[in-house]
Amino acid sequence: MSPVNIFENISIDPPYKKIYSRLGFKKKTTALTAQQQKETDILIEEALSFIALKGCARRTIITGNENGKVIIDGDLHLDSQKLAGFLSGCREALLLGATAGSNVLEAIAAETKKDNLSAAVVYDATASEMTDAALDWLMAYFNGQLRREGKKLLPRRFSAGYADLELENQSSFHQLLEMHRIGVSISSNFILRPEKSVTAITGISG
Repeated sequence: MSPVNIFENISIDPPYKKIYSRLGFKKKTTALTAQQQKETDILIEEALSFIALKGCARRTIITGNENGKVIIDGDLHLDSQKLAGFLSGCREALLLGATAGSNVLEAIAAETKKDNLSAAVVYDATASEMTDAALDWLMAYFNGQLRREGKKLLPRRFSAGYADLELENQSSFHQLLEMHRIGVSISSNFILRPEKSVTAITGISG
C-alpha cells in the first residue's frame, strides 16, 4: 500500500451550476431575476470565504474480487456486489477523502441562529458541492500521474453508504486515509466530522 498523499490547500473554481442545481434552480424551468442571482452569488462568495478545502488519497492494490467481496491490500474486506462489479477488471484502487473544514459549518449555524435561512441554505449547498468538487480535483490530479504509466482512473467513484456498500466501511476508509491529518474525525455511527467531509473509492484501469 502506498503512503497517504495529503493536500493541505485545494484551490478550485466554484461549480456554480451544480450549486444552483442543489438549491433547486433548473435552467429551463426556474426563472431567476437578475437581482435574485446577484444576491445568491454574493452568498456563494460569502460561503467560499469560510471554506478551506483539504484532501487525502491513497493508492492501493486490489488483492481479491470475487463473489461480491473486494479485498484491498489483503486486509480490507468490502462486501458489496455493486462495488465488486464497479471494480471488475481493476488491479488497483484509489481511496479519496476531502473536507470543507469546520468554519463553514460554524457560519451555517450562525446564520441559522439569526433566522437567516436563505444564507444558511446557500452556504450549505456551496460547501457540499465544493467538497464534491475537491474529489473531482483529486481524481484529475491522479489521472495526470497515472497517465505516465499508461493507466487511468474509472470515471466515477463509489462511497460507503451507497448501494450495498455499508456505511460502516467509512471507518476503514477514514483510517486508511489518515483523515485525522486533515482535521476529520469519525463518530461511533460512522459519520465524518466536520459534516462537509467525504470519502470515496475508485478503480485504476490499464
